[in-house]
Amino acid sequence: MSRLHSRFAELKQQNRAALVTFVTAGDPDYATSLAILKGLPEAGADVIELGMPFTDPMADGPAIQLANIRALGNGQNLLKTLQMVREFRLANRQTPLVLMGYYNPIYHYGVARFVADAKEAGVDGLIVVDLPPEHNDELCDPAQAAGLDFIRLTTPTTDDARLPKVLDGSSGFVYYVSVAGVTGANAATLEHVELAVARLRRHTALPVCVGFGIRSPEHAASIAQRADGVVVGSALVDKITHASSPDAAIQGVLGLCRELAAGVQDARLR
Repeated sequence: MSRLHSRFAELKQQNRAALVTFVTAGDPDYATSLAILKGLPEAGADVIELGMPFTDPMADGPAIQLANIRALGNGQNLLKTLQMVREFRLANRQTPLVLMGYYNPIYHYGVARFVADAKEAGVDGLIVVDLPPEHNDELCDPAQAAGLDFIRLTTPTTDDARLPKVLDGSSGFVYYVSVAGVTGANAATLEHVELAVARLRRHTALPVCVGFGIRSPEHAASIAQRADGVVVGSALVDKITHASSPDAAIQGVLGLCRELAAGVQDARLR
């Protein structure tokens, strides 16, 4: 049983949604990023998405684009990102960690090498935003054969005819992108989210996590009442962007994480 499966099963028993947090590996620098990564579980993150920096993050808005630029500018690469996961796992064997990014760096690293190294480092799953299910044989199939979950993105434009194809081979959870656009965009209405989650649940038994545009504890709580997980990325990354020092970045991200976690954990008690 994977860490992701165990975590969502545990949270279902507790009748609460997961807080899924995203940060970019190496942003603003390796040491600060590692400190943030290590602090997220204690601050209330149930699942961590760790971004793999890339020069052309086409699905991301300005906040995460800048995070990629900062990380790459300080020498972050896939080798260092996997090393960061290894260092995280020295003290934390419980929190599921998913690598999120684009196929190009993985392709250049070498798929077989990447899958083996990711598994050895302690990665639990992958989200690769620009690799559709028509190319499952390139990464999805080898990853799952090695025991890595492969998480799919679905969007408001993924219709019922396309959805079974998108979900084919999915595991871990389904990431519902609640708005058509880039990360950090305006949020979808709660009615839209409720209908979308219900539709996805008719197609899959996997947990449904909702992201894009969630920035406050109150908004996170409202999504947590309707979905199995709440994904927050740009709001956390913004804390790094506007921090006056590395320590301020760490405290800013972890402080917001605590506030979001409190909202998510109390959501179904309201």
